[in-house]
Amino acid sequence: MVGAPPVDLDHAGMTADETAALSPGLPQTSTRDPAATRESLEAWLATRLPAGAAPRIVTFDAPSTNGMSSETVLLTASWDEEGSAAEQDLVVRIAPDPANVPVFPEYDLGRQARTMQVVRESCPEVPVPRVLWTEPDPSVLGTPFFVMERIDGVVPPDIVPYNFMGWVTEASPEQRRLLQDGTVAAIARLHSIDRPEERFPFLRGAAPGVTALGRHVDEQRSYYEWVVADGRRSPLIEAAFEWLDAHWPEPEGPTVLSWGDARIGNVLYRDFEPVAVLDWEMAALGPPELDVGWLLTLHTFFEEVARPYGIPGLPDLLRREDVCATYSAMTGYDPRDLDWYSVYAATRHAIIMSRIGRRGIHFGEAAMPDDVDDLIPHRLLLEQMLGGV
Repeated sequence: MVGAPPVDLDHAGMTADETAALSPGLPQTSTRDPAATRESLEAWLATRLPAGAAPRIVTFDAPSTNGMSSETVLLTASWDEEGSAAEQDLVVRIAPDPANVPVFPEYDLGRQARTMQVVRESCPEVPVPRVLWTEPDPSVLGTPFFVMERIDGVVPPDIVPYNFMGWVTEASPEQRRLLQDGTVAAIARLHSIDRPEERFPFLRGAAPGVTALGRHVDEQRSYYEWVVADGRRSPLIEAAFEWLDAHWPEPEGPTVLSWGDARIGNVLYRDFEPVAVLDWEMAALGPPELDVGWLLTLHTFFEEVARPYGIPGLPDLLRREDVCATYSAMTGYDPRDLDWYSVYAATRHAIIMSRIGRRGIHFGEAAMPDDVDDLIPHRLLLEQMLGGV
């Protein structure tokens, strides 16, 4: 994976203080020693390649501040293959150390890898990186991990947000529409995989009993209870769950494979076309609107972040009517109850951000606010949604 190209913060029209508030440096998520990790991976590769391959790690990038969930290592490995030199760019996804206050209560790297493999087999039209090896034994790096091929492309960045500046804002409306339609097409194709319960019986939502949506919401309630085990409960998130219960969609949509973290920040693009769909740790089974609502709401979140800075954002990107029209044309299914699914997406995001805020406090990067709901950066947005705005 290749991140977004560098951008000039001065071109956003923000003050130095505003820029610092937006881009203070990524929060710490790992205490893993890069040198030891490199050495361990090089030795481990020798057990996965043919005898005599003598693998070497040529380049290695394991910053102390990784992604917001699983840790990611980018490396280039070379080895001897039948008398010739072979070389490949790789990505290693590593489950976080439980001592580092991870975002989620569990990290089933094997399930993520299996999801990617089944998607590649069932729907080759969706570009998913090829998983090369999985390692469930924590003795190698301290936690399980898997290795996949590395694909060149650019990602719409979260910091500084893609709707502030950079290659997405500098693109033409036609190029952004190409990006949007390609992303929606990937989601539609994922949802078109037939017999998802049979193909993905290992995913959340596959258990018998209540509906797939009911199981999905129950999982989020359990996740919330895990986050607030420190005793600092969130009145806003609890009010959101009450609202969701009172406005439950009827009927629920069909059960499909839900990517889970369906947003443009989890896609690698080349010439504005998706070349890799990434980050499958939130994959589940549920109605199509789980992904459609998440896609729309996460973009709305970034648009709301831009508003106080007087930045116009990208109002032409990911408009609900455009996304739904494209999705409907591809699948023959009209997404419905999107107000409900948008509130649900904002609630799920609030739980995640509340946990990330607690992790920042753990690492000494922030102090616990007097009002625990101030850990939720889109607090006002969720409050407005619950109020019918």
